[in-house]
Amino acid sequence: MSYKSAAIQLKEALHLRTEPLGIAFLKDPASLPQTRRPSQVFGKKVTICQGVTMARVYGWSVGLTREDLICVPGMLTFGFTPAADPILELAQLFCEVGYSRDLGPALKELEALPRFAPEEIAAIYLAPLERLALAPDVVGVWGNPAQMMRLIQAADYSLGEKVRGDFSGKVECSSYLIGPHRTGRVTVSIPGMGDRIFSMTQDDEMVISFPVGLLESLLTGLKEAARKIGARYPITVYQNFSPDFPPAYKERAKKWGII
Repeated sequence: MSYKSAAIQLKEALHLRTEPLGIAFLKDPASLPQTRRPSQVFGKKVTICQGVTMARVYGWSVGLTREDLICVPGMLTFGFTPAADPILELAQLFCEVGYSRDLGPALKELEALPRFAPEEIAAIYLAPLERLALAPDVVGVWGNPAQMMRLIQAADYSLGEKVRGDFSGKVECSSYLIGPHRTGRVTVSIPGMGDRIFSMTQDDEMVISFPVGLLESLLTGLKEAARKIGARYPITVYQNFSPDFPPAYKERAKKWGII
């Protein structure tokens, strides 16, 4: 299908504030198409979630490799460090900064974290769905809860199953980027601390991501889910009622025959 057409349909149906993204995971940095690399454009290393913001807010095509990144949790999760045991390193880090009480619970939490093995990939490609230079693995859509509700309804309609969430409040880039790639399912995520601090993700923003193979089905769902009752975004409000007023208003309304 046409990714440009898909992007237009998503934006028109959901009135999105930022671009829906296509995300690809590459084994060879040389496979990156023409992109903006933060280390080259800014001369700085950034977080993975900053790369996401550059793509979805600026509309850039962004390439990220180890040379572009500085976020230790994200780099451990995406396999961009030489750490022999990335999960243990991340668990110890969580304990040191106070995200976990002790190592046992930290390890238990992190075993469920979507991740890449060391050197499993070498680059991340992030670009607006409307202007992709290569086929993505995952599609990500950012919006407020009401917009995400409509996309969840679309997934329910087309896939016939409830959408699941993956939440930890930290290193959420792994949930919304790697998660759907690993599970093959639609995933709802609440961006974490790094997204809020470094990539300026707003308080009302959530993200739904899914394997690119589900894109056409979700677009069908957006058109058809609850169409018979006029469901859409912005949400229509119910207006078939007469409002009630305080006594002072009612007295005057009665005096003048309004009620």
